[in-house]
Amino acid sequence: MSAYLGGCLCGQIRFRIAAEPAAVRLCWCRDCQRLAANGTANALFPTAAIEITGTPAAHVRAADSGNQVTRRFCPACGSQLFSDSSGRPGSTVVRLGVLDEPSALRPTAQIWTASAPTWACLDPALEAHPKAAPAPAAPATPAQPPAARA
Repeated sequence: MSAYLGGCLCGQIRFRIAAEPAAVRLCWCRDCQRLAANGTANALFPTAAIEITGTPAAHVRAADSGNQVTRRFCPACGSQLFSDSSGRPGSTVVRLGVLDEPSALRPTAQIWTASAPTWACLDPALEAHPKAAPAPAAPATPAQPPAARA
């Protein structure tokens, strides 16, 4: 098993993940497009495997799926870091771009492709889902979002 390290642009938030992801995907939902001005590359990890140093800010909103999504980001530089959904208790989405080695994980699917703009570069080699993909296997032990350490 690998450990994945990462953090925000300014370094105020750092994290370590001691698990392999359940899924690695490109997301074209409208929320991700608004966050990134493009699609986002994300990995789904067991929440309990993520250790965070620093205190992310949070924004809660209902997603197109109907689930409540809590997006966590650095309050200083605004880097988007994590998302937790009421539809996936015990799992946390981590943005690949905030990993120290973003190439360590490669997307295997693209989701919400029906929402992608006409200019989007959709990879025909990846599994594609017009909306959400089927849920990956649940992590071994569901947990609350990890507590931040100051």
